[in-house]
Amino acid sequence: MAETPLALNDYRRYGRQMILDGFGLPGQLKLCNASVVVVGAGGLGCPALQYLGSSGIGRIGIIDHDRVELSNLQRQILHNEETVGMPKAQSAAIALKRINSNIKIDSFTEALTPENALSLLEPFDVILDCTDNAPTRYLLSDTAVTLHKPLVSGAAQKFEGQLCVYNLGENGPCYRCLFPKPPAPENAGSCEETGILGAVTGIIGNLQALETIKILTGLHDYKPTLLLFSALSVPQFRSIKLRSRKPTCPACGQQGKMIGSISDIDYVQFCGGATPDWETLGLVETHPGHRIRVKDLKNSIDSDSILHLIDVRPKTEFEICHLPQFTHVPLNDIVANPSSFLPTHPDTPIYIICRLGNDSQIAAEALRGLENNAHKDHNAHKDRIVKDVVGGLRAWSKEVDPHFPIY
Repeated sequence: MAETPLALNDYRRYGRQMILDGFGLPGQLKLCNASVVVVGAGGLGCPALQYLGSSGIGRIGIIDHDRVELSNLQRQILHNEETVGMPKAQSAAIALKRINSNIKIDSFTEALTPENALSLLEPFDVILDCTDNAPTRYLLSDTAVTLHKPLVSGAAQKFEGQLCVYNLGENGPCYRCLFPKPPAPENAGSCEETGILGAVTGIIGNLQALETIKILTGLHDYKPTLLLFSALSVPQFRSIKLRSRKPTCPACGQQGKMIGSISDIDYVQFCGGATPDWETLGLVETHPGHRIRVKDLKNSIDSDSILHLIDVRPKTEFEICHLPQFTHVPLNDIVANPSSFLPTHPDTPIYIICRLGNDSQIAAEALRGLENNAHKDHNAHKDRIVKDVVGGLRAWSKEVDPHFPIY
């Protein structure tokens, strides 16, 4: 009986890609002997993992310390209702095993840190960055440079995404070459704050899998490019040719000051501190008398008092759900011209609400600012009550009306 390089069933399983010119049996054997690690089993990681596992990659690592939540299921396609509450790395591993039981899977439910990055990533041939925060992106880039491994990086937000392979070949730029300075934490919004169309993460994640397969099989041209995707643009894809790595780059450049040991770098502080927890911040009562709690607001509404109630969320969010007593006035409109939104009678209390209790504070301050400049605005009144709602509509749903939607 003749011996075959692949198991007999694998010829049937992978036959459709093995018959491709330039791929063939050698390409499949390269995949079977290769290893990749995907950092982040979320919107990008799930589609990337699905196609990497289906292609026949021999060993796959999954690193993610988060647990599956109901809000993930809109885009994180390896998870399901039965795995809500389970660590994402484990949920993704179970799904991959159902697709291809022959894959060797290493799942890590610990967070990637400067202390463990080298040891966790070193055993793998290619690293995929499927994360959504700046500190981890810089950590992954620096680690890839140190380990001399390519980093396939994807990002997605709202209707847009981007893809780039960093540290590819001898002169491929690293993430620091393109983005030497990180964005301010308050400007690096997550999917929860900015929103995301699930299919966009699927497109970028699939492209990450494709770039990885091209690298492993020798089909990649090794030309550094940044691919930009916009679901609402024509054309949807735009490719930007990148220069080689910067000689002065502190991570990969020959002339630059080297960043030193990865374990000595505080990536969170380098990126300006931790990303704000907007839900927690919305619950902080900084100035006594400036805020009202949802139960007290409910009592005021039920008392049939004359109130001036304003919802400052964007129109799209207001149309998703809102309290019927509230008038919609977007935050930008109030900040631009606060005097236009004061009630006629100066004794009418003003209560302002938003999603989590942050934008409402800005709006309330804009209206209170009129009191400080009463001589400039005849509508202002020293005794006017202006308060915003602690915790916003999220708190209303949790403490007052559990049937009010949380999104």
